[in-house]
Amino acid sequence: MRLGIFGGSFDPVHNGHLELARCCQCAAALDEVWFTPTAVQPLKQHGPRASDAQRLAMLELAIADEESEPGRPRPRPGWQICKLEIDRGGLSYTVDTLGTIHSERPDDELFFLMGADAVGDVPHWKNPAEIFRLATPLVVHRAGQPPPDLSTLMRLCTPPHIPRLVDMPAAEISSSDIRRRIAAGEPIDAIVPSPVAHYIGRQRPYGGPAN
Repeated sequence: MRLGIFGGSFDPVHNGHLELARCCQCAAALDEVWFTPTAVQPLKQHGPRASDAQRLAMLELAIADEESEPGRPRPRPGWQICKLEIDRGGLSYTVDTLGTIHSERPDDELFFLMGADAVGDVPHWKNPAEIFRLATPLVVHRAGQPPPDLSTLMRLCTPPHIPRLVDMPAAEISSSDIRRRIAAGEPIDAIVPSPVAHYIGRQRPYGGPAN
Protein backbone atom coordinates (compact mmCIF):
# COMPACT_ATOMS: atom_id res chain seq x y z
CA MET A 1 0.00 0.00 0.00
CA ARG A 2 1.06 3.57 -0.73
CA LEU A 3 0.20 5.32 2.51
CA GLY A 4 0.29 9.10 3.06
CA ILE A 5 0.68 10.46 6.59
CA PHE A 6 -0.68 13.99 7.09
CA GLY A 7 0.12 15.42 10.53
CA GLY A 8 -1.04 18.67 12.10
CA SER A 9 -3.09 20.21 14.87
CA PHE A 10 -6.24 20.45 12.69
CA ASP A 11 -7.49 23.12 15.08
CA PRO A 12 -9.86 23.21 13.21
CA VAL A 13 -9.61 21.16 10.02
CA HIS A 14 -10.41 23.36 7.00
CA ASN A 15 -10.81 23.24 3.24
CA GLY A 16 -7.11 23.93 2.68
CA HIS A 17 -6.20 20.74 4.58
CA LEU A 18 -8.61 18.73 2.46
CA GLU A 19 -7.35 20.19 -0.82
CA LEU A 20 -3.76 19.41 0.20
CA ALA A 21 -4.73 15.80 0.87
CA ARG A 22 -6.59 15.53 -2.44
CA CYS A 23 -3.66 16.93 -4.43
CA CYS A 24 -1.14 14.64 -2.76
CA GLN A 25 -3.32 11.58 -3.14
CA CYS A 26 -3.82 12.24 -6.84
CA ALA A 27 -0.20 13.20 -7.57
CA ALA A 28 1.38 10.26 -5.75
CA ALA A 29 -1.39 7.69 -6.35
CA LEU A 30 -1.80 7.14 -2.61
CA ASP A 31 -4.06 4.28 -1.59
CA GLU A 32 -4.82 5.94 1.74
CA VAL A 33 -4.24 9.23 3.54
CA TRP A 34 -4.11 9.17 7.33
CA PHE A 35 -4.91 12.47 9.02
CA THR A 36 -2.78 12.34 12.16
CA PRO A 37 -3.69 15.03 14.71
CA THR A 38 -0.91 15.96 17.10
CA ALA A 39 -1.25 15.95 20.86
CA VAL A 40 1.17 18.88 21.30
CA GLN A 41 3.46 20.12 18.52
CA PRO A 42 7.04 20.50 19.80
CA LEU A 43 7.41 23.86 18.04
CA LYS A 44 3.99 25.09 19.27
CA GLN A 45 3.89 23.95 22.86
CA HIS A 46 0.96 26.17 23.83
CA GLY A 47 -1.11 23.30 22.42
CA PRO A 48 -4.33 23.19 20.42
CA ARG A 49 -7.32 25.30 21.46
CA ALA A 50 -9.99 22.65 20.91
CA SER A 51 -9.90 19.42 22.91
CA ASP A 52 -8.62 16.17 21.42
CA ALA A 53 -12.20 14.85 21.28
CA GLN A 54 -13.42 17.98 19.49
CA ARG A 55 -10.63 17.92 16.90
CA LEU A 56 -11.28 14.24 16.21
CA ALA A 57 -15.00 14.89 15.86
CA MET A 58 -14.38 17.68 13.35
CA LEU A 59 -12.01 15.49 11.33
CA GLU A 60 -14.58 12.69 11.27
CA LEU A 61 -17.22 15.11 9.98
CA ALA A 62 -14.86 16.48 7.32
CA ILE A 63 -13.93 13.02 6.03
CA ALA A 64 -17.56 11.86 5.99
CA ASP A 65 -18.53 15.00 4.06
CA GLU A 66 -15.71 14.43 1.56
CA GLU A 67 -16.79 10.88 0.85
CA SER A 68 -20.44 11.88 0.39
CA GLU A 69 -19.68 14.77 -1.98
CA PRO A 70 -20.02 13.77 -5.68
CA GLY A 71 -17.43 14.77 -8.22
CA ARG A 72 -14.40 15.03 -5.94
CA PRO A 73 -11.18 14.65 -7.98
CA ARG A 74 -9.82 11.79 -5.88
CA PRO A 75 -8.86 8.56 -7.64
CA ARG A 76 -10.09 6.36 -4.80
CA PRO A 77 -11.42 6.55 -1.23
CA GLY A 78 -9.17 5.91 1.72
CA TRP A 79 -9.07 8.84 4.11
CA GLN A 80 -8.74 7.80 7.73
CA ILE A 81 -7.90 9.29 11.11
CA CYS A 82 -4.80 8.01 12.89
CA LYS A 83 -4.93 8.59 16.66
CA LEU A 84 -1.38 7.42 17.43
CA GLU A 85 -0.14 10.83 18.61
CA ILE A 86 -3.24 11.71 20.61
CA ASP A 87 -3.22 8.28 22.29
CA ARG A 88 0.49 8.62 23.06
CA GLY A 89 0.03 12.12 24.50
CA GLY A 90 2.72 14.65 25.32
CA LEU A 91 4.93 16.13 22.62
CA SER A 92 4.23 14.62 19.20
CA TYR A 93 7.33 13.72 17.22
CA THR A 94 6.92 12.71 13.58
CA VAL A 95 9.86 10.33 13.73
CA ASP A 96 8.19 8.34 16.53
CA THR A 97 4.90 8.17 14.66
CA LEU A 98 6.45 7.06 11.39
CA GLY A 99 8.60 4.53 13.24
CA THR A 100 5.52 2.99 14.84
CA ILE A 101 3.61 2.84 11.56
CA HIS A 102 6.60 1.34 9.74
CA SER A 103 7.06 -1.34 12.42
CA GLU A 104 3.37 -2.27 12.20
CA ARG A 105 3.17 -2.08 8.39
CA PRO A 106 6.68 -2.87 7.09
CA ASP A 107 5.49 -3.63 3.56
CA ASP A 108 3.74 -0.28 3.05
CA GLU A 109 5.43 2.56 1.18
CA LEU A 110 5.15 5.65 3.38
CA PHE A 111 4.78 9.26 2.23
CA PHE A 112 4.83 12.33 4.46
CA LEU A 113 2.57 15.21 3.42
CA MET A 114 3.83 18.68 4.24
CA GLY A 115 3.28 22.28 3.20
CA ALA A 116 6.12 24.23 1.63
CA ASP A 117 6.08 26.59 4.62
CA ALA A 118 7.21 23.72 6.86
CA VAL A 119 10.40 23.01 4.90
CA GLY A 120 12.36 25.69 6.78
CA ASP A 121 11.51 24.06 10.12
CA VAL A 122 12.79 20.61 9.14
CA PRO A 123 16.31 21.04 10.64
CA HIS A 124 14.66 21.72 14.01
CA TRP A 125 12.66 18.49 13.99
CA LYS A 126 13.69 15.45 16.01
CA ASN A 127 15.93 13.18 13.90
CA PRO A 128 14.84 14.51 10.49
CA ALA A 129 17.16 12.18 8.59
CA GLU A 130 15.33 9.19 10.07
CA ILE A 131 11.96 10.73 9.15
CA PHE A 132 12.96 10.82 5.50
CA ARG A 133 14.57 7.40 5.63
CA LEU A 134 11.13 6.10 6.55
CA ALA A 135 8.96 8.22 4.27
CA THR A 136 9.11 10.17 1.02
CA PRO A 137 8.24 13.86 1.56
CA LEU A 138 5.44 15.26 -0.59
CA VAL A 139 6.00 19.03 -0.45
CA VAL A 140 2.92 21.01 -1.46
CA HIS A 141 3.53 24.18 -3.47
CA ARG A 142 0.55 26.54 -3.51
CA ALA A 143 -0.10 28.46 -6.71
CA GLY A 144 1.06 32.06 -6.51
CA GLN A 145 3.71 31.33 -3.90
CA PRO A 146 7.47 31.22 -4.62
CA PRO A 147 8.81 27.69 -5.06
CA PRO A 148 10.31 26.28 -1.85
CA ASP A 149 14.05 25.85 -1.40
CA LEU A 150 14.47 22.09 -1.10
CA SER A 151 18.25 22.07 -0.72
CA THR A 152 18.23 21.27 3.01
CA LEU A 153 15.56 18.62 2.54
CA MET A 154 17.51 17.08 -0.33
CA ARG A 155 20.57 16.70 1.90
CA LEU A 156 18.50 14.80 4.45
CA CYS A 157 16.89 12.45 1.93
CA THR A 158 18.39 9.46 0.19
CA PRO A 159 17.01 7.36 -2.68
CA PRO A 160 14.30 6.23 -3.00
CA HIS A 161 12.84 8.99 -0.77
CA ILE A 162 13.77 12.06 -2.80
CA PRO A 163 11.37 14.99 -2.12
CA ARG A 164 8.55 15.42 -4.56
CA LEU A 165 6.80 18.74 -5.25
CA VAL A 166 3.01 18.64 -5.49
CA ASP A 167 1.15 21.58 -7.04
CA MET A 168 -1.95 22.89 -5.28
CA PRO A 169 -4.35 25.72 -6.13
CA ALA A 170 -3.99 28.94 -4.16
CA ALA A 171 -5.62 28.64 -0.73
CA GLU A 172 -5.17 31.45 1.76
CA ILE A 173 -6.68 29.60 4.69
CA SER A 174 -5.23 28.97 8.13
CA SER A 175 -6.64 27.55 11.34
CA SER A 176 -5.47 30.63 13.26
CA ASP A 177 -7.40 32.92 10.91
CA ILE A 178 -10.49 30.74 11.28
CA ARG A 179 -10.26 31.04 15.06
CA ARG A 180 -9.91 34.82 14.68
CA ARG A 181 -12.99 34.92 12.46
CA ILE A 182 -14.97 32.90 14.98
CA ALA A 183 -13.98 35.21 17.83
CA ALA A 184 -15.03 38.20 15.72
CA GLY A 185 -18.35 36.65 14.74
CA GLU A 186 -17.37 36.46 11.07
CA PRO A 187 -18.66 33.64 8.81
CA ILE A 188 -16.49 30.59 8.14
CA ASP A 189 -18.87 28.58 5.95
CA ALA A 190 -16.80 29.10 2.80
CA ILE A 191 -13.52 27.87 4.28
CA VAL A 192 -14.46 24.81 6.34
CA PRO A 193 -16.68 21.85 5.41
CA SER A 194 -20.34 22.58 6.14
CA PRO A 195 -20.70 19.90 8.86
CA VAL A 196 -17.60 21.29 10.61
CA ALA A 197 -19.01 24.84 10.51
CA HIS A 198 -22.25 23.56 12.07
CA TYR A 199 -20.33 21.66 14.74
CA ILE A 200 -18.30 24.75 15.65
CA GLY A 201 -21.50 26.78 15.88
CA ARG A 202 -23.11 24.24 18.19
CA GLN A 203 -20.19 23.15 20.35
CA ARG A 204 -18.24 26.45 20.37
CA PRO A 205 -14.77 24.96 20.87
CA TYR A 206 -13.28 28.39 20.14
CA GLY A 207 -15.88 30.58 21.82
CA GLY A 208 -17.65 33.17 19.70
CA PRO A 209 -21.42 33.48 19.17
CA ALA A 210 -23.51 30.32 19.13
CA ASN A 211 -25.64 29.37 16.14
